[in-house]
Amino acid sequence: MTHPPRRLREETAYIAYHFHWAYGDILTLPHEERRAWVREIARINSTAGEGR
Repeated sequence: MTHPPRRLREETAYIAYHFHWAYGDILTLPHEERRAWVREIARINSTAGEGR
């Protein structure tokens, strides 16, 4: 299954921005693994925002 290029860019940019992982490393992750990291980053951001 192919994922839309826009979605792939969004996921890749989100992970790279927050975790500073290399583009190539992020692209090697299976789609579900990338989505899991996106959810985890969102959870971390949400938790950090609650602590302010």
